[in-house]
Amino acid sequence: MQKRIINPWTWSEDRGYVQAVEVKQVESTLYCAGQAAVLSDGTSSDADMKTQMKIALQNLEKVISEAGYECKNIVRLNLFSTSTEELLSTCFDVYVNWAKKNNVQTALTAMEVNSLYETLNIEFEATVVK
Repeated sequence: MQKRIINPWTWSEDRGYVQAVEVKQVESTLYCAGQAAVLSDGTSSDADMKTQMKIALQNLEKVISEAGYECKNIVRLNLFSTSTEELLSTCFDVYVNWAKKNNVQTALTAMEVNSLYETLNIEFEATVVK
């Protein structure tokens, strides 16, 4: 697999994403369902957004690794939250640090939604290649 980052503006790098990712000669593609702060027993977390983000990212990592892929090869990531204001003021740094730690350079779209399932307030949807 060949991966090329297209990022005409470097400011997005400090926010944990790039403007576009081109991939060629892909062996396979993994489309991950939304990963949120659902605990291993199937219970939805009712914790604060920062805690939920940490759990959601752990769940995303688990799905990706169980499938035999690596987080560094996430090429598209959608982030859904119930409050952009809360996301930016309390926990976006958790995502940025996670992206740096895992060498994730992905096209990212963040969206505010009215609600998510049950008590959830953050969810990640990913496309990963190898």
